[in-house]
Order: sequence, then C-alpha cells, then structure tokens
Amino acid sequence: MMAPARASLAAPTGGAMMLCLDAGNTRLKWGLRDADGWRARGAVGHDAIADLVAMLPERPARIVACNVAGPAVESAIEALAARLAAPLAWFRSTARAGGVSNGYDDPARLGADRWAALLGARALHAGAAVVVMAGTATTVDALEADGRFRGGLILPGLDLMRRALARNTAGLPEARGVWRDFPTNTDDAIVSGALEATLGAIERMAHRLAGAEFCVLLSGGAADALAPRLTPPPRRVDNLVLEGLARHGEAFQLL
Repeated sequence: MMAPARASLAAPTGGAMMLCLDAGNTRLKWGLRDADGWRARGAVGHDAIADLVAMLPERPARIVACNVAGPAVESAIEALAARLAAPLAWFRSTARAGGVSNGYDDPARLGADRWAALLGARALHAGAAVVVMAGTATTVDALEADGRFRGGLILPGLDLMRRALARNTAGLPEARGVWRDFPTNTDDAIVSGALEATLGAIERMAHRLAGAEFCVLLSGGAADALAPRLTPPPRRVDNLVLEGLARHGEAFQLL
C-alpha cells in the first residue's frame, strides 16, 4: 500500500478545502469544509471508506482525522489519503487545545473523539457544558466555563444495552418497545430502562454543574430518543467530533 503524504502543523495561512474524518465504532462520519463552512457531510461503513473518493464533490487540500476503530480502519484512512494525494494529520488528545484544558489523569489516554467533541463544544458554547455523545457507547463529559474538562462517564449506548440484556439473560428479548413512564410489558420495560439509565447519567452530571449557567450539548445517533426527555432541553449538534476537528484544523495549516 502506498504511504500517504504525512502532515505536520504550522501557523495558519488560509481556508483551503479540508476533509474531516471521524472514525467511530460502527461507521466513519465525514465532512468537507472550506472558509465558508460545511460544503458536504455524510457517513459510510468502515468497509466503504475507499468509496469516498468518488463521493466527494471536491477533492480536499488536506485531511484531519481521528480514529477509535482500530488499526484496520486507520490503514483504510491512510490509503484514502494516498488516493486523494492529500496530506493527512491524525488528531490526538493533548493536555490543552482550542481553549480546553484536559483534566484526564493521563491526557493522552482520553479518546480522541471525546477530545474533539470537547473542542467542538467549546467553539460552539463559551460557558459550562455537559457534552453528550450518544452512539454505540454514550459519553457524558463535564466542561467548566473556564474551559477545564473535569472528567466524564462512559456507558453502553441504548442499542448496546438492549442487546446485552437479550444476549446475557434467559428469556429476555432484544426489545422493540417504546418509552413509557410506567411500562407494563417487557419490551417497553427494557427500552424505557435503557433510556432512563442514560437520562439519569446525563442529568446527574448536569446537577454537578448546578450553580453555573450551563448547556447540554447532545450529538450522536441516539440523540433523537434522548432529546425530548432531557431536562433542561439540550442543544442538538449534528456531529460534535467533526466540529472539533474542523475548528482544530482551521487553527493550523497542514504542510
């Protein structure tokens, strides 16, 4: 496999077309951005990353990517960069970036997607925030008004909770129920239980920020199920990780 052009970071110089890639647990989200904002966005399965070459409306001048899906996906992204002849910069967690300080015990061990989401949240909201990424897993992170990331929670996503009950218990189905205040059948009880557990984690983290003006920023595939039931109502963001990658990439010119 041909090695991609490698990138380093230098002082900002302008607004060339940039491709942002967020390789999550189940698929790759992508966004094509220039100085005026997002030109196009979408998602593909990990097995279809090469198809992006034909899907992009314009070839990027540079690529910023984060990956939590393992080495095979990393190799596929590097092959994509080589085919596009675009320099590739891997986004990694650091002690400080984009007005956010990383409060993890070892900043480098924080998932790059969570760090990008925190940078995206800070760019979109200047005050305290609970940053929620609701996908295959759900992360609930506390961001102080001064930009300090205090720490956060990781729990199974809604679908993963339902599948775990079906797989690891005798007689429970992979539920297809609906949320109810007082469920009276097993399918509804499982779906409602997963939602209530996740809502409780978010609201408890929000309670810890009580006394400060804060916002719940909510992103991810399960956001539709969570948003109507959250107090206070959240601010929905299509893809916080892409927002963070874009703001980081705009601050530096890739060589």
